[in-house]
Amino acid sequence: MKRPTRQRERDHDRTRWGDESQDDETSEEELDLDDLDPEEVVRTGDGELIHEETGIIIEEERIDPGPEWRAFNHSERQSKSRVGAPTTQTMHDKGLTTTIDWKDKDAYGRSISSKKRSQMHRLRKWQERIRTKDAGERNLQFALSEIDRMASALGVPRSVREVASVIYRRALSEDLIRGRSIEGVATSALYAACRKEGIPRSLEEISEVSRVERKEIGRTYRYISQELGLEMRPVDPKKYVPRFSSELDLSKEVQSKANEIIETTAEQGLLSGKSPTGFAAAAIYAASLLCNEKKTQREVAEVAQVTEVTIRNRYQEQIEAMGIHT
Repeated sequence: MKRPTRQRERDHDRTRWGDESQDDETSEEELDLDDLDPEEVVRTGDGELIHEETGIIIEEERIDPGPEWRAFNHSERQSKSRVGAPTTQTMHDKGLTTTIDWKDKDAYGRSISSKKRSQMHRLRKWQERIRTKDAGERNLQFALSEIDRMASALGVPRSVREVASVIYRRALSEDLIRGRSIEGVATSALYAACRKEGIPRSLEEISEVSRVERKEIGRTYRYISQELGLEMRPVDPKKYVPRFSSELDLSKEVQSKANEIIETTAEQGLLSGKSPTGFAAAAIYAASLLCNEKKTQREVAEVAQVTEVTIRNRYQEQIEAMGIHT
């Protein structure tokens, strides 16, 4: 068995130079690594950390936490992976329990016998039952499934669902759900998560996919955000502009003009106390007129889920502040 190249080189140096190399090694060991200039320390392609000036190897053994196999595409990665999905807050058990697949096939993909099929059906049923040990876990499972359902209907990313699940778990641990409906708290948690992640959805949009009324969602949201100390900044109307403009099939020019109107009028204090969706809708309506891509107030109101009166009022305020005469 051959020794590593680096070890052979060191043994050769010791034989060649005698005790002198041992003195050098002692001096290297006595060198204080904290005194080295970080700019003179580089990492090689092999993962070694080296001091350029002296050639001292500061860090030689680098631990690779990754798998021992290589994959060049997603299908290879899926076939070679031997671990399950990562833990997630969106499941009541954080995804740590096992599930029995509904496909009645064995490990080789062959169909199983009818006797085995009925046995697996019973095992699957009991597996679902024992995943929740008490009523508290069943309620949590229901709440998180509601969050997942509403998030899918709204088309929000996975990160929003994770944040909403964490907020609901915090509310549950603080005993804030007592006296309130599970659906109401779950919907409020999702609304708060959308605002926290910078993907705002209006209360009207949230209430459309929820099983509770808009008034209850708003009331529960205010209570939860106050009790949990959720720091929520006012929603920026500009975040609604791309989505509303896309649904109205408006150009980038209109979007830029709408953002300009919002910025100018907000600096003058017109946004204070106003609904961000109505403010954004009025700016889009004004921009469409200025860019000759006219949309009616009704069309804009339907997309933004506000009334035509709101758009007219905000529109008049905005064009006056911009000094535009119509």
